Amino acid sequence: LVFERAVGEARPGVPHSADSPWRLASVTKQLVALVAMQEVAAGRLDLDMPMATLWPGWPAPHAATVTPRMLLRHESGLADPAESRPDRDGIPEFYRRTGAAAAPTRAAAGYCAQAPRALPGSGYHYDNCDFIVLGALLERLTGRSLAALLEERIARPLGITTLGLFRFDAPPAPHATGTVGGKAEPALNLGTYGGAGSAYIAPRDLWLFDRALLRHRLLDRVATAQMWTGDPAIGFAAFGAWAYAARLAGCPDPVDLVERRGMIGGVQIRNFLAPASGTAVLLFVNRAEFDFGEVGAGTGFAYDMLAAALCPAPGGNGTP
Repeated sequence: LVFERAVGEARPGVPHSADSPWRLASVTKQLVALVAMQEVAAGRLDLDMPMATLWPGWPAPHAATVTPRMLLRHESGLADPAESRPDRDGIPEFYRRTGAAAAPTRAAAGYCAQAPRALPGSGYHYDNCDFIVLGALLERLTGRSLAALLEERIARPLGITTLGLFRFDAPPAPHATGTVGGKAEPALNLGTYGGAGSAYIAPRDLWLFDRALLRHRLLDRVATAQMWTGDPAIGFAAFGAWAYAARLAGCPDPVDLVERRGMIGGVQIRNFLAPASGTAVLLFVNRAEFDFGEVGAGTGFAYDMLAAALCPAPGGNGTP
């Protein structure tokens, strides 16, 4: 670990710290993709097997066509929670459900399995239902809850103590909260996101997860390469992340990157991996209006941080 800094407040009166929990939002998808690929590597999951075979009785109209690969790459055509009816605050009602209706396993066989927005394989559309369904499928295949899978497959082997999953039927565990437009973020049921965004972890523990991925402690090289192969035809989407080459200031050649973004409410995260150098760059902020920029455009805060971390000045020690 060569550079770490925390500034500002996690919530009123509580300063940020690299060992305090944050919601992971869609970075959760990286963890779920890892568990899915562990099942693939073990020969217990075929990414191209129809969901109708893997999950008999799953009521989606296209269950015989949708596959786990489509879920991992957002090509399933499933219904999208972001398109559910907005409430009076403009929040999709899906994320404000309470009681039994808020359970991700129920949504996987309910809302997500109803009224598909497109035919499977007809195109890319970023959709939380893909990973809500994938998380529920992994629970069925393994006989373990998603929370237990994250504990057994990631937290325990790596000695991580802050990883958990928000429950849909209980108040959220203490974590960094955010602001939207300078005001407290709207209340959401963070447990409704399931495998798409319900995890929480401390930044330093996410770094341990990243390092384990880069060192192939959790998944072999062949399966990791499959997980991190971005398809340019669908915006370089890989499995639970994006993988692409970027030109960075100070580096003579393009740098291969794996990028995972997360945002719920006022919390934003960027989790970058550079497999060739074994480097991870993690950025957390709890202001919705903060602009990370676009790495591919060659400008912005995330771009500057990556260039500093991965392209040190000649004669420097490599520390940003």
